[in-house]
Amino acid sequence: MENLKIGFIGLGYAGLPTACLLAGKYPLIGYDIKAERVEHLLSSAEDKHINHSQIHHLIEKGMMLTSDEEQLRDCNFYIIVVPTPIDFHNRPDLSFVTEASKTVGKYLKKDDIVVYESTVYPGATEEVCVPVLEEASHLHYNEDFFVGYSPERIVPKDTKHTVANIIKITSGSTPESAKFIDQVYSSVLENGTCPVSSIRVAEAAKVIENAQRDVNIAFVNEIAKVLNSLKLDTNEVIDAAATKWNFLDFRPGLVGGHCISVDPYYLISKAAHVGVSCDLMKSARNINNSMAQFIANQVIVHMGERDVPIADSKILLLGCTFKENCPDVRNTKVIDIFAHLAQYTNHIDIYDPVADAAACHDYYGVNIKEDISELSADGYQAIVLCVSHEEFKTLDYEKLKGENAFIYDVKGFLDKNLVDYRL
Repeated sequence: MENLKIGFIGLGYAGLPTACLLAGKYPLIGYDIKAERVEHLLSSAEDKHINHSQIHHLIEKGMMLTSDEEQLRDCNFYIIVVPTPIDFHNRPDLSFVTEASKTVGKYLKKDDIVVYESTVYPGATEEVCVPVLEEASHLHYNEDFFVGYSPERIVPKDTKHTVANIIKITSGSTPESAKFIDQVYSSVLENGTCPVSSIRVAEAAKVIENAQRDVNIAFVNEIAKVLNSLKLDTNEVIDAAATKWNFLDFRPGLVGGHCISVDPYYLISKAAHVGVSCDLMKSARNINNSMAQFIANQVIVHMGERDVPIADSKILLLGCTFKENCPDVRNTKVIDIFAHLAQYTNHIDIYDPVADAAACHDYYGVNIKEDISELSADGYQAIVLCVSHEEFKTLDYEKLKGENAFIYDVKGFLDKNLVDYRL
């Protein structure tokens, strides 16, 4: 590994932490197709979600961040971490990983290694990506170059499970390349790796991680619907059940983002190609996708119970991101709540001091409030806590409440005595 020079493709939320970790030990060129992303990383702009001082320190030690793909020419160990979303019909969209493969293929040389970290279905790396590498490089797989798969396990804003201390799955297309790839990752990880026998095993392990969470959350979401009908507090019931040592303590809520709500479709799609119908995973996806409308309907029902005419009411949604304490609004289900309630009233505000407001407008055409001073001085009839940002613990809810108002806590996050309804 003395002459190792890493070309890292993709500097998003999943790629950047891994790139920085490896750059602390090896020469590394970080490449992102978005010039504005690179410029922001190189700047000293105030951003509590990016450690600019760490990036600048690594740059001083030799790390390069660029949107110029020509800088990848001298690299010999490539890592690709780009988005793998789904299309409008919930089918896998491998266009980003395909384009990244074309880029790497231009500069691939004999004995180089390409490692993929993006979530895909079992077989995608060798069936989709490798042919692209071969065509672009005019080299032969497992003769001239080698490939590995080591899925990212980044959890945004999780300070306990960081890229440095997670156990990382590794694999390679030959025993020799698998060993070398494992050594590279092992050299920077605190708790080591989990080498597996093939790329397909590593791909499958990754995709079932999030599919399993999706199924478990779907179960408690379905339970929440039942318990709401029975006028029982879902979180109180779960708290009681969780006193049993082997109970799995999942909580109901919205399932958005670009992992749990996306990855199961990759496995569902691949299974369909081999004649297997993943009925449980499909059902879980349907249940979790239905929760935004269910929550919106609950808000409408509670307004009716209080004889509050929804058409003239003001509603405040707290939070717009797909998870707590994270600025990412991609595939957030809060927007679905907003859209459903917007059929009944035009007076809906979304307040989120954490979210990327510009991205929210670009993705959904919705303007969110970033400053509490922007909220209605007359208060709101319904306040719906959608995302459990830490900032929301300290809000003065009495000042936010209008006449005959109520608080609906989707996350079971606030003090039970403060809220009127919980999911």
